Amino acid sequence: MPYFTKLLLLLFCLVLLVESRKHRRRRWTSHLDVQRASHIFKKNQDLTKSLKGKTKQLLKIDEHDFTMRPAFGGPAIPVGVDVQVESLDSISEVDMDFTMTLYLRHYWKDERLSFHSTNNKSMTFDGRLVKKIWVPDVFFVHSKRSFIHDTTTDNIMLRVFPDGHVLYSMRVTVTAMCNMDFSRFPLDSQTCSLELESYAYTDEDLMLYWKNGNESLKTDEKISLSQFLIQKFHTTSRLAFYSSTGWYNRLYINFTLRRHIFFFLLQTYFPATLMVMLSWVSFWIDRRAVPARVSLGITTVLTMSTIITGVNASMPRVSYIKAVDIYLWVSFVFVFLSVLEYAAVNYLTTVQERKERKLRERFSCSCGIPHSKTMMLDGNYSESDANSLAGYSRNQMVPEEEKPEKVVVHLAMSNESNSSRKRGLKGHVGLRIIQNTHAIDKYSRLIFPGTYIVFNLIYWSVFS
Repeated sequence: MPYFTKLLLLLFCLVLLVESRKHRRRRWTSHLDVQRASHIFKKNQDLTKSLKGKTKQLLKIDEHDFTMRPAFGGPAIPVGVDVQVESLDSISEVDMDFTMTLYLRHYWKDERLSFHSTNNKSMTFDGRLVKKIWVPDVFFVHSKRSFIHDTTTDNIMLRVFPDGHVLYSMRVTVTAMCNMDFSRFPLDSQTCSLELESYAYTDEDLMLYWKNGNESLKTDEKISLSQFLIQKFHTTSRLAFYSSTGWYNRLYINFTLRRHIFFFLLQTYFPATLMVMLSWVSFWIDRRAVPARVSLGITTVLTMSTIITGVNASMPRVSYIKAVDIYLWVSFVFVFLSVLEYAAVNYLTTVQERKERKLRERFSCSCGIPHSKTMMLDGNYSESDANSLAGYSRNQMVPEEEKPEKVVVHLAMSNESNSSRKRGLKGHVGLRIIQNTHAIDKYSRLIFPGTYIVFNLIYWSVFS
């Protein structure tokens, strides 16, 4: 029994020893973790404090008044500008404006921001520092709307070099006015300008210039527009004068656009040409078919009116004539003249029939034949009409002279009739009946197409 008690005590001591060692090991491990975390925290905290202190010390923001320009009271400070066009978003003919997204960069030297650096490296900051220092007050002349992109933060970058040179960049979208000339629309080219200028500082205080000349303007190769072909971008600069404040340096971003014509060929020119050609079909329709020719003429006139209205609805109400107006209105005149042509044909036909009726009545009275009958046959006759000529002798049919379109036949009544005479008379009538076409229709078939072709040749040679 004592031996068993001693054994239990020994086991209990061994368990306590093992547990104590584990506990000390855990404490040592946690102590190391705390030391490491504390070291990292102290290192990060020290680094942040060091950078913050160095930033204030290097840039010396609190030691200067940045409400005034660099070298205030001295010569004008030169501010170089370069631009990279990211996209040309839209061109509006109705509002006469364009929308452009670009990267606008300014370069100048402010000795108040110079700092000592052993490695001659620049320091880069975001838009929060811009509010504490002086930056050029460049704005867009004739702009309607503009804003700086702010997703996810303000798209502004400030880079300061040890010698005091500053690079200030921002991403801007601007909608500006563009005075367009639509006298050659849609065969036109438009030149628009985005103008930059200092708002407060005249040329005696701030001198804006393109940093690298024409190389200061860069464009994205993927820029494209649905209705325009971008021909070229170029830069210019000049002085702008305001009677109240003085002279200012103004920079221009000029770009030339040429309109794609294929869309308007499909939507405007081809339909108008087809309507004009459709109006010519009436010249081959029988002049007696009044509903067909009148409905065809009215349809083409109304269609041309719809095309003209649709084109003008998408254009500004300018006070001068556009190239497309010339084409559409000339086409409209051709369609309208085809309607007038049938009106003239119908009128002259009516007058001609009256003369023929009077001539037949006079001829019938002077003939002296008691039983006589006068018939006028044209291209629209039936077999029953021809059979009704039975009983009339062949030598008693007298055609009226100088009437190429119709045959006027004077028939004298005869008591003799036989089947052979009927067959001979029927063949004779078929020979004397010609097509029912007026002379005006014949000339119109040549004059209208020929004149329209000449007009197209002159139009495209002048405006293309």
